[in-house]
Amino acid sequence: MAADHTLAWAYVEDAFAEEDDVIAQARYEAGEYGIASLSAATCAFLRQLARIAGAKSAVEVGTGTGVSGMYLLSVPGLSLTSIDVESEAQHCAREFFAAAGVRSGRIRLINGRSVDLLPRLAANSYDFVLLDGDPLETPGDAQEALRILRPGGLLVLARALMAGRVADPARREEDVVAIRNLGRELLASPDVEASMVPLGEGLVVATVV
Repeated sequence: MAADHTLAWAYVEDAFAEEDDVIAQARYEAGEYGIASLSAATCAFLRQLARIAGAKSAVEVGTGTGVSGMYLLSVPGLSLTSIDVESEAQHCAREFFAAAGVRSGRIRLINGRSVDLLPRLAANSYDFVLLDGDPLETPGDAQEALRILRPGGLLVLARALMAGRVADPARREEDVVAIRNLGRELLASPDVEASMVPLGEGLVVATVV
């Protein structure tokens, strides 16, 4: 019997459709800003990855309104530095973090471009990096992420399949090609152990060796 991957994918996403009120409101507000938050199933998986890794210090490129950040900050003892160019959405995220009971000392919000800000972060200082920013800037962000991660740290590339566009060789848009090539580079790199996860819009998860 042939596997129905579309049905299975939808089943997994639906299993995590219920979110607490603060996260649900943040997700709604993201839509009002025209921001596509990572799916609930994706966020739950990221939270589990961070917990299993024992992550204490994390960086996120792409704050949005704080949806994925709130999932990560539910990991005990984790502190998050979150970067985004959208100041209004990030201000909204700050309010949602407070509403979720996140202590101010656990979250650092930085407004600006990741290409300018990631190089300012200290090398070998973080356990977990989530990249969910501008696809055209993500390859450079990935190089900086590998620099700031400790050995054993996790780099997660969000939207690694771009809702299936990356898997279609006929799609040659600049952003699609950038993410397709980055995914291949991470999977082939001797500096990381990487895998691809068909969850949400796809993830590449790479452990620094």
